[in-house]
Amino acid sequence: MTLNLRTPAVGPTIALVVAVVVFSVTTSTFLELDNLSLVVEQSLVVGTMALGQTLIILTAGIDLANAANTVLATLLMAKLVVGGAPSWLALLAGLAVAAFIGGVTGGLVTRVKLPPFIVTLGLLTILTAVSRIYTGQSVPVTDPLLSWLGTRRYLFGGIEVTYGMTVAVIMYVVLWYALTRTSWGKHVYAVGNEPEAARLSGINVRRTVLSVYLIAGLIYGIAAWQALGRVPNADPNAYQTGNLDSITAVVLGGTSLFGGRGSVLGTLVGALIVTVLRSGLTQAGIDDLYQNVATGVLVIAAVALDRFSRGRQR
Repeated sequence: MTLNLRTPAVGPTIALVVAVVVFSVTTSTFLELDNLSLVVEQSLVVGTMALGQTLIILTAGIDLANAANTVLATLLMAKLVVGGAPSWLALLAGLAVAAFIGGVTGGLVTRVKLPPFIVTLGLLTILTAVSRIYTGQSVPVTDPLLSWLGTRRYLFGGIEVTYGMTVAVIMYVVLWYALTRTSWGKHVYAVGNEPEAARLSGINVRRTVLSVYLIAGLIYGIAAWQALGRVPNADPNAYQTGNLDSITAVVLGGTSLFGGRGSVLGTLVGALIVTVLRSGLTQAGIDDLYQNVATGVLVIAAVALDRFSRGRQR
């Protein structure tokens, strides 16, 4: 069996391994179990938002409002519980609202035929304002159901994991299967690659794209639940760069911004690359501003490489 270097996830995986090796050599604490567990935990919420972002980018769209959607869902869950609503009802309401916002986005893209960039840019502004109007301050979360995904367990006596990590792994596996083993997944790739050809082949392009935005919205709702598990505090100012971080993870994971090419497994690797880079540079004493510069350079390089590889394939 040979390794196919053209597989989208191969390059990011090699980059992740190189980053881990470099930081293991240049710092004394990077390979400690506690630090590795923290790296995975830090990538959890953004990695989940990136999962929904991947689906949208595969259809040649983009979602600039995913983090704002997630934050609004955390606030809704927390405020409902504080107001006396049952925690299960608050959780379902948060998931439903996040999915509804995804559906509205998909409807504007498919029915009104507005560009995804414009739709989600507008929704980013609206949802950010609504969150701050809804509650101008953070809301502490003490309910055990809303913070359940933050419950910690230890594997093999020393590896710390949370239920949120387990849920994320399950979601990645389910969506990997859906995209690679079902007709729906084939339709998603076909629409992203060439929508007109997909339509002529009998694929319902509108329904496929709408389903992608609905599922992405639901995923953002689950990311909100994970966020409350990681930090039991709903803050209207949280995840202000979450949309850009999720796009960064998707792009570094090998998914093409031009649609039709990529994988959720690559996105998982991309999310880990972002977190490993920040963790390693922090431990090496590099200022946050320089870390942002390094991340930006990586994103531009990844998009340029994708553009170059697509040009060579034509």
